[in-house]
Amino acid sequence: MEKYKVLLVDDEAEVIEVIEQRIQWDDLGFTVVGNATNGVKALELVEKLQPDVVITDIKMPYMDGLELSRRLNRDFQNIHIIIFTGFDEFEYAKEAVHLEVEEYMLKPINATELSDCLKRLKDTLDREREEKLNVTRLENYFNAALPVLQNNFFVSLIEGRVTEENCGKFFAAYQIDMKGPYYGCAVFHTSEHHVPDGMNPLLLAMSVEHEIKERLATEWKSRVFSYLGNTLMLIELSSEDAIVQFTDSCDRFCKWAYRVMGAVVTAGIGRVCDNMANIKTSYDGAREAVSYRVLYGTKRAINIAELAPKEQETTLQPEDTRMHDLFKAIHLGLKEEIEKVVVNEIEKLHSNAQTVSQYNLAIMEMVGAFYRFCANNFLDFNDHLHGIQNPYETIPQMDESTLTAWMQGVSVELGEQLKNARNSTSRRLVTDAQNLVRERYMEPDLSLDTICSVLGVSNSYFSSVFKKETGKAFITYLTDYRMDHAATLILETNEKSYQIAERVGYLDANYFSYVFKKRFGVSPSKYRAQHTNQ
Repeated sequence: MEKYKVLLVDDEAEVIEVIEQRIQWDDLGFTVVGNATNGVKALELVEKLQPDVVITDIKMPYMDGLELSRRLNRDFQNIHIIIFTGFDEFEYAKEAVHLEVEEYMLKPINATELSDCLKRLKDTLDREREEKLNVTRLENYFNAALPVLQNNFFVSLIEGRVTEENCGKFFAAYQIDMKGPYYGCAVFHTSEHHVPDGMNPLLLAMSVEHEIKERLATEWKSRVFSYLGNTLMLIELSSEDAIVQFTDSCDRFCKWAYRVMGAVVTAGIGRVCDNMANIKTSYDGAREAVSYRVLYGTKRAINIAELAPKEQETTLQPEDTRMHDLFKAIHLGLKEEIEKVVVNEIEKLHSNAQTVSQYNLAIMEMVGAFYRFCANNFLDFNDHLHGIQNPYETIPQMDESTLTAWMQGVSVELGEQLKNARNSTSRRLVTDAQNLVRERYMEPDLSLDTICSVLGVSNSYFSSVFKKETGKAFITYLTDYRMDHAATLILETNEKSYQIAERVGYLDANYFSYVFKKRFGVSPSKYRAQHTNQ
């Protein structure tokens, strides 16, 4: 075992020499690593040699032993101190008990007494070393287990099992540095049904998670972990608007994953929250956004806050959680799925009700859930009752088949209404973008990013909606609009090509000519000549 290091300090070199020679240092488990003749020199050597024990005289020039002890206690609290004193200094030295000196010994030094003192000191040092080793072992174990502890904590967060009061405590205990002020959650779903030949679906999902950590987690301050077969990413945001840029980053990743890895990845982005204790809300939204891939497609990011109508952030009532599957199906608007879920709901309704009173109460709770769902989605449930005047009174009287047919009809109708609202909002978004193009097409820096920034939506969502509504990408639409306007200017004015280029947003006349020729098949000058001669 490594021996404990000793530094000897005395202004008399002969005393140091005698001590070194008369003590069996090796046998006692110590080794002398240096000596000094005053306290100042001793401090320099302590810094350099890092001894375990300092044996010092009191009376020394420049800095006496008591002052040296004070400095050691302040700056090197792990060092043990033994003080030598003359008889006339002994009472004075004993008064300095606050210095936490290990032993006071009278000069001249008795080798046997000093050896006994060192034996006792070695026992103390051995215990301290063992304690340090235990602490180090525990720290190593804790650090090794820390990633698992952190992941378990994050799972507890998204499941809503951590209170706001305890959140900060766990952040400190698990060394998590996420100060916000805003947070969000993304769920990455890797399809098991579209896997490259010879690739294991689980291995592909693990590879996707690795790339998320390598690519996205280095761009955004975040924590990445697995949960229920998906990869989750909890992000820290400097502003609420930053979620738009994050959505675009996720969208680029999904497209890269398909192009390079052959993985069909859909990223669902939840709503922003201002407290990590409420991240469950963002997670629920992210999971809901992933389910919209049946409407908006895979290999892309879907931000739940950008879908229309924008659902109000309300907490489900206890009686509404039972209807979650039906409401989700209504949102997606798939007729067959809605009808199937309604049948399941009716079966559960009849199997769970033990008495007529229980059945009637469950029916009224179901009607109330429909009213709340419609209110949260800016619909009036009274407009979809199919002629029923008092639903709370009439619906409980329906038999099973009538109730099933009624619920299917109402639910499908609500799904259509929501789909129409989404389409209406999409059309309005596209119209706003087209108006912006008409107003600002002459600006050279007008781009997809500019439009999305003005409209407050992500590039991925806007591009998807614009292509769906117009049949062409936004950049193609902008270019065509500029070229059509340029063609009109060529025929109606005598301006030079470079002047027209500037008027339609092109600073480079050569590039303008290249784009124009690509659009019309001829250069601007030939286009003018052809149409002038007609």
